Amino acid sequence: MSLILTPLAQNLRTNQTEAEKIVWSRLRNRQFMNLKFKRQVPIEGYVVDFLCQERGIIVELDGGQHEGSEADQMRTEILESSGFLVKRYWNNDVMKNIDGVLVDLQCALNTLTPTLSQGERGYKDEEDEC
Repeated sequence: MSLILTPLAQNLRTNQTEAEKIVWSRLRNRQFMNLKFKRQVPIEGYVVDFLCQERGIIVELDGGQHEGSEADQMRTEILESSGFLVKRYWNNDVMKNIDGVLVDLQCALNTLTPTLSQGERGYKDEEDEC
């Protein structure tokens, strides 16, 4: 399946949205929490916007057409059932408040237990929350 999605992923990397450009400029080259992120990665029959494999987190950016999308909800459920945490952010929030988006993402990453393998990923105690 990923071989079928590879050309799509390559096209999406070439034709990023403005919101994707902003997020990528902050995540690339281990600039964010010294974590390796990839963009437009085929997973479980989907191409996800951003992936940090070592922490098992997927970041998806959504425009207005995604509001209330049952397809997005199903996509999230499938990805999470495969052991990933999916964080969704509105393009508008990225454009107007990238620092707030990154604080929220950092908080989510801080709650993940990095030592567990994918599918066994857990969360730290409530007291460790941001």
